[in-house]
Amino acid sequence: MAEDETKERTKGAEPDTDGNNGNNSNNSVENAPEDNEDEEVIERFPPDQEASLLAEANEHKKQANELFKTNQTDAALTAYETAVSVLPSYLFYDLALLRSNMAACYIKLDDWKQANRSATEALEALDKEQRRIEKEKANPKKEEPTDGNGVEQDDESVEDEIVSEGAKLAARPPPPPKEPTPPPAPVGPTDQDILRIRSKILLRRGRARSELGGWANLAGAEEDYKTLSAMPTGTLGGADLQLVKKQLKDLPARTKAAQDAEMGDMMGKLKELGNGILRPFGISTDNFQMVKDEKTGGYSMNFRQNPGS
Repeated sequence: MAEDETKERTKGAEPDTDGNNGNNSNNSVENAPEDNEDEEVIERFPPDQEASLLAEANEHKKQANELFKTNQTDAALTAYETAVSVLPSYLFYDLALLRSNMAACYIKLDDWKQANRSATEALEALDKEQRRIEKEKANPKKEEPTDGNGVEQDDESVEDEIVSEGAKLAARPPPPPKEPTPPPAPVGPTDQDILRIRSKILLRRGRARSELGGWANLAGAEEDYKTLSAMPTGTLGGADLQLVKKQLKDLPARTKAAQDAEMGDMMGKLKELGNGILRPFGISTDNFQMVKDEKTGGYSMNFRQNPGS
């Protein structure tokens, strides 16, 4: 599937202009219950209306891509948002592409929080599309058997007719067997398409989380880069692969430092709160000492009357 990608200077921030026009004819529904996706009710626009909305969304997307190329990032972002508002929300693959492109815009604007959010929404849409495809593969549509001329066979219509030997000899020879009809071309994204887009989204979210900082974000970035490193060989380009390796080398120390800082800050606030509660009794948190039992790994609390002595 062709993809006319827009290149730009910021690493990991080029829009996805996938050639797929959203012909995902069996996508799941918007507003379907999330707690039991196996029982989703398919509720779609009529085909002509869906095609019209998709064409309109693709026009906005095309305009946004051109704006992005010319560094009109704010205008591009607005055009992508318009495309999202027009696109039927059950076309998950197309929605993932638009959300991914919005993340690229936010990265270019150094808006890491929104980049993280848009990339996460893109992954959620892509996950829904993948579940739809897997469900479709597990439950393929069964076609009625035909006689080779497009006429359905009725296995119970008549019994076999008894034919005399003379009639058999006079009968016309059977027609030559027809060449098997080739299977139809796949409609919608392939597994490779989804993997490729997923890698781009993870690169964008990983960068956004890394730039945001903080224990949770850095730990999340580390997970994103681990997922990227486990992808099949050839999924990532050379530069992206080097970036992933570097981040996996640098992030653990950053994550640990952020964890220690946040834990220290939290313990300081808890100590301050505890001292406020204990002060009327003439004691403080310094009177209590946590002692670790090396055998069990558990902790016990000791009370010290004079902690300073």
